Amino acid sequence: MAASLAEFRDETRTWLEERLNGPFKALRGLNNHVDMIEERRAWEQELGQARLSCIGWPSEHGGRDASIAEQVVFAEEYARAHAPSRIGHIGIELAGPTIIAYGTEEQKARHLPGIARGEAIWCQGYSEPNAGSDLANVRTRARLDGDTWIVDGQKIWTSMGSIADWIFVVARSEEGSKGPKGLSFLLMPMDQPGITVRPIRQMTGESEFAEVFFDGAVAQAADLVGRPGDGWAVAMGLLGFERGVSTLVQQMHFQTEMNQLIAAAKANGRARDPLIRQRIADAWTGLSIMRFNALRMLNDAGSPELDEAALTSKLYWSRWHRDLGDLAMDVLGVAGEIGGGDYRYDGLVHAHLMSRSDTIYAGSSQIQRNIIAERGLGLPREPRGDL
Repeated sequence: MAASLAEFRDETRTWLEERLNGPFKALRGLNNHVDMIEERRAWEQELGQARLSCIGWPSEHGGRDASIAEQVVFAEEYARAHAPSRIGHIGIELAGPTIIAYGTEEQKARHLPGIARGEAIWCQGYSEPNAGSDLANVRTRARLDGDTWIVDGQKIWTSMGSIADWIFVVARSEEGSKGPKGLSFLLMPMDQPGITVRPIRQMTGESEFAEVFFDGAVAQAADLVGRPGDGWAVAMGLLGFERGVSTLVQQMHFQTEMNQLIAAAKANGRARDPLIRQRIADAWTGLSIMRFNALRMLNDAGSPELDEAALTSKLYWSRWHRDLGDLAMDVLGVAGEIGGGDYRYDGLVHAHLMSRSDTIYAGSSQIQRNIIAERGLGLPREPRGDL
């Protein structure tokens, strides 16, 4: 890495400006995962060639061994440059670190280079129609047949499912098992006859999510992470990587939305309303608290795996962002109820509509409170008669 954080910040800012004002100018400010996919793939590969795709990874796996402070700097500059949202983020932030932590040397050699170079896009096979936040209720089945696992079932709300090259799947591999027991963690190629992907159209007009159906789909025995039945432990380990430095990029996008909201309030006169002004001030205060807490947690942890304090972050930011979406619509008024001719929404209206799901995906608020109570505070587990 650079000799100092200031030098690394300058290096990052210069690199981003040169490319986002040059060959990738059309991607600047693109904050969804559905538009200009081929250009986005090229962008991921550009980051990979510069070893900026996964800077926190060990250098032997394509990273830069970046410190937490350096990762924070990169996250800040990436968001400040209005660089496009990452379509490779699931591989970089979830699949890759999990393979590094739990995978075999063969799995690392097979999968990590493609992620680091931006050539392999991943998606996550956790949620099911009857197992959203309750991962222990998954029904997708996997049975070992020689040197392959045969997978049957369905996953839903699969981000990047329509464009991904690989998926990691939690499936029930022990007949008659219940709850967290008898699950296995498999790595599977998406381009095979036994997998069907059906995009889910959202109320924003986009299809960032998909249903994924498995009908005799195949995973190689060599692509089982951990041992058969260890899927729950691997899946929980993966979630430990989810609340890391990447949350700072998210918060920078929140800051952009805040700036847009304030500009809209000034432009249409709503900023003169004392109640609106107070709500804007409250939102700004909440975002500042969010950032300070994130920096404190990262500094205390010293690694991508965070401690119990990180369990509160999802509950906090999801509620904050939902309230910001409500405030945005109150600022916009009637103008916020008019969509485009293709039924696509952008700007603050898009932020409002997307924020409706924040308290559900990646662990609903109800499940998150249980996690905080049981894992963070050590309180007795909620009775679960079926486990």
